[in-house]
Amino acid sequence: MKLLIKNGRVVHPVTGTVLLQDILAEDGRISLLERGLPPEADQVVDASGLMVAPGLVDMHVHFRDPGLTYKEDIISGCAAAARGGVTSVACMANTSPAVDRPEQVKYVLDRAKQANGVGVYPIAALSKGLQGEEPTDAEALKAAGAIALSDDGNTVDNANLMRDALILANRLDIPILCHCEDTSMVAGRAVNEGSVSRQLWLEGRPAIAEEIMVMRDAMLAEETGSKVHICHVTTARSVEIIRKMKKKGVPITCETCPHYFTLTEDEVLTQGALARVNPPLRTRKDVQALITGLRDGTIDAIASDHAPHSVEEKARPLARAPSGMIGLETSLAVSLTQLYHTKKLDLPALIRRMSTNPADILRISRGRMSLGAAADFVIFDPDEPWTVDPSQFASKSRNTPFAGRKVKGRVKYTIAKGRVVYQDGM
Repeated sequence: MKLLIKNGRVVHPVTGTVLLQDILAEDGRISLLERGLPPEADQVVDASGLMVAPGLVDMHVHFRDPGLTYKEDIISGCAAAARGGVTSVACMANTSPAVDRPEQVKYVLDRAKQANGVGVYPIAALSKGLQGEEPTDAEALKAAGAIALSDDGNTVDNANLMRDALILANRLDIPILCHCEDTSMVAGRAVNEGSVSRQLWLEGRPAIAEEIMVMRDAMLAEETGSKVHICHVTTARSVEIIRKMKKKGVPITCETCPHYFTLTEDEVLTQGALARVNPPLRTRKDVQALITGLRDGTIDAIASDHAPHSVEEKARPLARAPSGMIGLETSLAVSLTQLYHTKKLDLPALIRRMSTNPADILRISRGRMSLGAAADFVIFDPDEPWTVDPSQFASKSRNTPFAGRKVKGRVKYTIAKGRVVYQDGM
């Protein structure tokens, strides 16, 4: 199968360049990157006036499969990913049952074969049942196909368990992804501790709860020499801790999400439970610190933390509604709007944080624009305006605080392993 992309402006995230090039993909791999290639292929995509970038790698999604498929399943999740330009997803283990055994990893991989061709990479639980008490069999989970370990959704409060896991993960060469919030300080609390929590007369989730655990896991990485990745960073001090640790040579990486560098805690006052997420939306100062961290490279990656819930669940009062919001179909557009169109990041730098860097952290061979690389592409118009309408989403869920928001940047094609898996208007 030969696929030719003609006349596009090709984003090279590693070299930091944007070049007018054609791309020929053969059997799922990039075989030619040149100008003026003859239109001889099984399928030709005209990308005139559009940007062509490596397919996005979303290293943090929740597909609720197995067990909670009324919210999302692997099929619908992959469809949502394709609409957002995402060609690879890493699925967290907080399903029902949790992905803490090899047979659960195999289930995820088998279900992924029935989807649209978007790459699905299972992240297995670090502890049995995500309870933070007993370690899972990391070696067996990796052998079954898990690419990382994480109890995301829960914090591993037991420092000795985390230390042992890091030492073992280093030996197995498998990354650990950490949800950093001290459970004793945040359990059952819905919003950031601050002006909004006081207005609503609610106990808040203090920033220090995140920062304590970020520091702990960074120190464990320093002590063990093992790589650690911090999920969904939200506070200015967390960014500063990670920046200092990186300067010391500690093997630490981190991510944040579009909602954290776009929205503040004030969103809760108008959107209620739709703006409830863990960790919570923070302050304008934190938003600015996250953007600075993205600009200077302290924050390595942008992930959606796609967390689907039903309309009925999110309609509950704020204190009783589940936390999380969907993001696969808006992450690129929101990032372009908030970072590229405001000149905070250029396109190669933005795509590097949404594609190449996440792939490198997860150690998967995606997110590259080079000969022999996987033929995964997102083709988009960075300037096309549109209004977020969740009723048009491929996701089963609609819980986004961006509904009705005007954004700039629209996916026109998504191509996974040389095959078109999404086309705008089709």
